[in-house]
This record gives sequence, C-alpha cells and structure tokens, in this order.
Amino acid sequence: MSTSRTEPEEMQDELTATLILRLRKGDTEAGVLLDRLYRDALRRFCRGYLDRIDEAEDAVQEVMFRVLKATQVPDNFRAWLYRIARHHCIDMLRRRQRRSDEQGLPPSSALDAQLTGQLSRMVKQEDRDGLPGVLDGLSPEQREVLWLRYTEGLSRSEIAEVVELPESVVKSRLFEGMSRLREQGGLG
Repeated sequence: MSTSRTEPEEMQDELTATLILRLRKGDTEAGVLLDRLYRDALRRFCRGYLDRIDEAEDAVQEVMFRVLKATQVPDNFRAWLYRIARHHCIDMLRRRQRRSDEQGLPPSSALDAQLTGQLSRMVKQEDRDGLPGVLDGLSPEQREVLWLRYTEGLSRSEIAEVVELPESVVKSRLFEGMSRLREQGGLG
C-alpha cells in the first residue's frame, strides 16, 4: 500500500522546511511565513481548547511569539508547534479556572473535559444541532487523539509528541476510539 502525497501536501512540507531553516538562521521575516502557514490551523486548534475566539487569538499570538524567540527549532516542527499550543491552552484554562475559583464562581467545566479540544466543541455543536451524540461514548483522551489525527491531520508519532505519550498509547487510543464509534454506528 503506497501513500502518495498530494501536491498541496508536498508544497506545505517544502514551505515548512523553508520556515525551519529561516527560523534557525534568525531571519526576521520568518514570522510572515509562520503566520501564513499556521495561523488558521493554530486558531482552530486553540479555539477547540479554549472555546472562545478572542482567547484563541491571544493564544496564537503567544505561541507564535514563543516559536519566533526559540533558540532551537526541531525538525519535527509541526508536532513541536502543536505541543507548544496545547501547553499554552492548558495553562490558560488553568488560569481561567483559578480566577473563577478566586471569584467564588462555579467552574464552567472540569479541565479534563476541556482537554478534548475541538471535539468538545463538536459535541456541543451536535447538542445544539440536535444531532446524536456520537462522541459521547468516547473518553476525553480518545476524543483528543481522534481530533488531532482526523481533523488536524497529525501522524501518530506527531500526536504522541503533542500529548507527550508513547506512540503505542496513541495508537491504542485511536483504535479504541474508532472501534467505539463503529459499535455506536457513528462510522459507516
């Protein structure tokens, strides 16, 4: 079974390789390319964790700033970028939770539920649309890896790096999540 890549994917890979070189050289214009290649994906990704567009925009700005000031840029750039974004979003959620606790407000939801990223938003949208909650039977961990794989398009090894787990655990969560979805009739 061969996995042929499409021209847009190959072009994206070439542009990312160029971006990595420019970042490593300290090229001040690397930020323009970073923005062009990853802003939309990062905004979608961060919004899935934070569920607010204004906070997602703030998170994207901070992630890009961190990338641009990094002294070392790894070859596995995309996984590194998403890991930075995920950590920053989780930190923002923790700060939000502390502020709510300090103000005596009830927590909006548990951090674990928010860790599922975009899939949490998808489930909420399903509820609003009256669609069956196909994802309800999945654990937050399964939802997160399924989202990273099938919406963000990350490989298993990239997901493992983003969520900081062994690839075998990621593979298992993907398999179990897909099996559950099939059992529930969520997949054809």
